Amino acid sequence: MMEFAPKMTSPEEEKKQKKISLALELSQNQESFSFPGINTEAYARLKADEEEFPGFATPIDEIIERCKKEGVKVVLGKNPESGNVYILPVQSNDIENDGIFPKHLQMNGVADEKLKELISMG
Repeated sequence: MMEFAPKMTSPEEEKKQKKISLALELSQNQESFSFPGINTEAYARLKADEEEFPGFATPIDEIIERCKKEGVKVVLGKNPESGNVYILPVQSNDIENDGIFPKHLQMNGVADEKLKELISMG
């Protein structure tokens, strides 16, 4: 008879599972959140990418305006087990063109503790 050792999970895997769990909970509630803004470093990178690859995605300034107006929601990617989590304007379901990552958001002004934790996970 063969015995198998219990499967050990790495800290990275545990973090990914926690991130998926938080995102799943936030997305299933279909709750919208006020937009806290994008941190300056992320904005600069997104703007540089936009200039390097024009027309590849919705311009970041347009996404920001929509997020301010509509609020934001948490959405899992097409393969939830991958751990890809996106922030979208409430009226959008277009992950590829309108999605930004939680780590891009500013922490200031985020009232929801679970959303704050998701942002801090990167």
